[in-house]
Amino acid sequence: MILGSIHESARYESLHPAFKQVFDYIKAHDLLNAPLERIVLDGDRLFINNVEADAKRQEEMPLEAHRQYLDIHILLAGNERIGWRDLQDCGTPTKPYAEEGDYMLFEQPASTYVDLKIGQFAVVYPEDAHAPLIGEGKIRKLIVKALVNY
Repeated sequence: MILGSIHESARYESLHPAFKQVFDYIKAHDLLNAPLERIVLDGDRLFINNVEADAKRQEEMPLEAHRQYLDIHILLAGNERIGWRDLQDCGTPTKPYAEEGDYMLFEQPASTYVDLKIGQFAVVYPEDAHAPLIGEGKIRKLIVKALVNY
């Protein structure tokens, strides 16, 4: 998992071929006031889900992991805690990997938690099991989905 600030995103652009495009797009658009929808940047290879969701209690959020996509979680409004655990320490999934939706779920709790502030992001790779949307009230965020092998 990588934590950072949108204002310092250039530091991370060399880590993935799509990062510069994503961060440039986010900085150039007022996505807090944009419609809640999927924003396609490069077909199914790179897109942004602009979402608003009700936060859940920590114990309600299972760890999830992906194989094909990495996520960038970017907080726009509210308070969000994201749980993390190394995928190797998660054991057998409680919901086996589903290619459609690109996810699997685990019952183990996160081993680490981070609290995002508005304008911060968390990058989670396939080896990062994560539990987003922990908190209270509404959370407005962007979830970038980029193919790992872009």
